[in-house]
Amino acid sequence: MAVDRALPSEDARQLLSLAREIAQAEVAPHAAAFEERSEFPREILRLLGRAGLLGLAYPEQYGGGDVPYEVYLQVLEELGSAWAAVGVAVSVHTLSCYPVMAFGTEQQRSRWLPDMLGGELLGAYCLSEAGSGSDAGSLQARAVRVGDSYTLTGTKAWVTHGGVADYYNVFCRTADDRRGVSTFLVPADTVGLLPQPPERKMGLRASPTAQIVLDNVAVEAERLIGNEGDGLRIALSALDGGRLGISAVATGVAQAALDAAVSWAKERHQFGRPIADNQGVSFLLADMATGVEAARSTYLAAARRRDAGDSYVEQAAMAKLFATDTAMQVTTDAVQVFGGYGYTAEYPVERYLREAKVMQIFEGTNQIQRLVIGRTLLS
Repeated sequence: MAVDRALPSEDARQLLSLAREIAQAEVAPHAAAFEERSEFPREILRLLGRAGLLGLAYPEQYGGGDVPYEVYLQVLEELGSAWAAVGVAVSVHTLSCYPVMAFGTEQQRSRWLPDMLGGELLGAYCLSEAGSGSDAGSLQARAVRVGDSYTLTGTKAWVTHGGVADYYNVFCRTADDRRGVSTFLVPADTVGLLPQPPERKMGLRASPTAQIVLDNVAVEAERLIGNEGDGLRIALSALDGGRLGISAVATGVAQAALDAAVSWAKERHQFGRPIADNQGVSFLLADMATGVEAARSTYLAAARRRDAGDSYVEQAAMAKLFATDTAMQVTTDAVQVFGGYGYTAEYPVERYLREAKVMQIFEGTNQIQRLVIGRTLLS
């Protein structure tokens, strides 16, 4: 269902209309089959790149769309509503461009961003490890300076686009203290960068998640982003925007589940009338709709703070927490509205439920979001 939105300009309205058209015509029809096969939709991402949807949040001078984050996130919601894996792919790619844009030199931006934003390349973000998920400061992968290059060793975990990305932002320890983490932009074809077989997951099966083994990977010193020791600052500031991206995708999934539940409630008859006529069902749908609208309002409010140049750390955490918890509740309720049919793969609501679950976990678990919010309130 198309949602009425207050957009800042006619250009923004046209962009969102284009995104909705592509999402419904080119993305949604392929979701079920690709998820069943656990196949990554690389050509769909290329299509989105050629349509200019992979660099929306970045300046035009580097090949981006130069649109407000508020508008970019609504495009993500449309894509997420059509197929969560595609929405997540665009969000992760946008995240992967952030270190160079925000912390790179002008020479690095001019050299690498046009290809990253142009649509043909796809990025990934290697921060987590098997022993350091929420505790990013405890990562153990190392980078040692050897002349004009660094040698990277270790294993990164839970890498979205692992094995299909064209470049990786790799976070490694360059000093023994907790803050001694640095960021490197590493091409996928670098010798010794070894993607492992994808994880077998509950949902988002078309979005590969894999470990990346770093077996004495040689990286030129010019591919260090920022200074040595800037890695954690880069990672944490990037995650604020990434959390808003996941908030938008989660809202899209929730909207799709709501739309499916409303249609089913009108069509499904029991005791001689549509189940939508039962107050128990209509009240459930009302609560679902209220949650979706509130989630959308929450992520948009945080995006407007970002666009205005204001601090939005707390608001990003709130949006991610609320939108993903809402998506989990709404998709659960959608399955309930469908009854036994909702538990089968014949209808998409069971997939929406499986997709929503992981959104409470990645880009910082929702327990971490509560920690961020609480610390901000008490600081």
